[in-house]
Amino acid sequence: MRIVISAFISLDGVVQAPGGPEEDTDGGFAHGGWSHPYFDPEVVGGAFAEGLGKAEALLFGRRTWQTMAAAWPERAGDPFADRMNSLPKYVVSGTLEKSDLTWNNTTLIPGDQAVARVRELRAAEGGDLAMMGSPTLVRTLLSEGLVDELQLIRMPVILGGGKSIFPVDGVKRPLELVSSATGKTGVEVCVYRPADEA
Repeated sequence: MRIVISAFISLDGVVQAPGGPEEDTDGGFAHGGWSHPYFDPEVVGGAFAEGLGKAEALLFGRRTWQTMAAAWPERAGDPFADRMNSLPKYVVSGTLEKSDLTWNNTTLIPGDQAVARVRELRAAEGGDLAMMGSPTLVRTLLSEGLVDELQLIRMPVILGGGKSIFPVDGVKRPLELVSSATGKTGVEVCVYRPADEA
C-alpha cells in the first residue's frame, strides 16, 4: 500500500489545529480553526474527495482519531462521511484500549509497534493508506522514509509557531512536485513524492 499524507499547512509550516479552537491547544496554541477562511470547496474539497476515493484504509494518531471518531459517525448519509465510516481504520496509540475503539472498522496499533506495523501495511498489496492530521506520527513516518506521497494544502497565512510534520534531524529529503492547483482563496494544493538526489 502507498502511504499518502494530506495536511493543512500554513506558510510557516504549522499544521496544528486547522479544524477548530479546541482541536489541539498544546503549547498554548490559540489559532485553532485557522484553515476555514481559506477552504476552497472546489480545489480542496475535490482533492480530499479524490484522495479518499483512492484510499483502501485510513491511518491516524490517537488525537486525530478521537476527533474524527467523535465527528464522522453522526454524519452518516453524506457520501464523504459514509466512505470515511466504512473504510478500515488504524489508530496508533499507547493509551487507547480496544474497548475505546467505538468507530467501526478500527484496529489499534500499539505506539511502541507503530513503525514496524506501518512498514508491514506499506508492504502489503492494495491501494492507498491515507493519513490526515496526526503530526507526530507523520513526522515519524517521514523520518523513517515511509511516506510515498505528501499532499500539502498550503494556506496563505503565517501562524508564528505550532506543531509541524517535518523532522528536525538535519537530514535532506528531496521531493518532486507532481501536481499543484490554486483555489480562489489563495490556497494551494501541492502533491509531492520522494525524489532521487539530483
